[in-house]
Amino acid sequence: MFILQIVIILLATKLAGQLSIRLGQPSVLGKIIVGIILGPALLGWVHDTEIVSVFSQIGVLLLMFLAGLETNLKELNQNKKAAILVAVGGIIAPILLGYMGAQIYHLSYVEAIFIGLLLAATSVSISVQTLRELGWLNTKEGSALLGAAVLDDIIVVILIAIAMSFFAGSNTNLALLIGKKILFFVIIILASKWLVPRFIQLFSNFKVTEPILSAGLIICFCFAYFAEWLGVAGIIGTFFAGIAIAQTKFKEEIEHKVEPIANGLFVPFFFVSIGLAVSFDGIGSQVGFIVVFSVIAILSKFIGSGIGAKVSGFNTKSSMGIGAGMISRGEVALILAAIGLESGLLPTQYYTSMIIVVILTTLVTPPLLKVFFGTRKEQVDRSRSVSL
Repeated sequence: MFILQIVIILLATKLAGQLSIRLGQPSVLGKIIVGIILGPALLGWVHDTEIVSVFSQIGVLLLMFLAGLETNLKELNQNKKAAILVAVGGIIAPILLGYMGAQIYHLSYVEAIFIGLLLAATSVSISVQTLRELGWLNTKEGSALLGAAVLDDIIVVILIAIAMSFFAGSNTNLALLIGKKILFFVIIILASKWLVPRFIQLFSNFKVTEPILSAGLIICFCFAYFAEWLGVAGIIGTFFAGIAIAQTKFKEEIEHKVEPIANGLFVPFFFVSIGLAVSFDGIGSQVGFIVVFSVIAILSKFIGSGIGAKVSGFNTKSSMGIGAGMISRGEVALILAAIGLESGLLPTQYYTSMIIVVILTTLVTPPLLKVFFGTRKEQVDRSRSVSL
């Protein structure tokens, strides 16, 4: 049965991606929508099985790994001020507006705070793929977006942990939590400088098939495992693995060989898996809730992160594009919603509605990025080959 699902997912995502491009939109949009169509919400041809979930996780890890490989470290460092301001603006605005929106529906202050924190999450995976297609990933705007997303993830995870320790009876040691985050970055920096180049160089001397590709993937998944072990998202680990390898002479070879594996097999599962989370059961009475919080979710990131970008020196159009790139909540918010449901911080009756809100933020991000950034002419041919 899984073999048939592979055929369906690969065929459907490529056709949907091509149709999306023909309609003037990034291929990512069509791939996410086809996941909704194929999933339980409509046709029911594909279900979120354990194998589909594993392929999806590998897909998003490789997607962020490629983003790291294509990131200009100098550009990223030069835009660290912008990244901080974009991240902070994109956290404060959703928390405040999310809390106010929850009050409209008479939720407790604890539930309102959690919903605000849930809306503060950002998943830049969708934005990364869209920016790659449009040719904007390796620019100062792309660097600011990526840096802001990393900071956003760290800050929101810490804030969620604090909320759970106060409101859900979780025995979270805040000092230990922050210490783990610091330890992660210290070890990652040291490993990137001293271990990664030597490890790949060692493998390059092996007389076996694809030793350099294997070395790159080993580093990618080791960084992901280490990140998750210390409470940091695995995608942050693979992003920094890509940056580390990008500083070596093996960058182009690893990127050239990983990209077909990622986009040819695993990444389509990630896009489809987002749509699989959609369910329309029992939402008839909550249409108003979904509309209100979708508007809050979209505007809070767009305005908050956009203002942060503007204050840091970007022009109005670039600031709006960066704000749009921070809108997608993606898999990060889906995970947080599940945690909130389990801990009692997210009301059961609003769980499905919040999932739909998360999906809607993910759907609107690619077309908004296309509107504000457009396609860089020198990148058209390459971005189209990546998207297909």
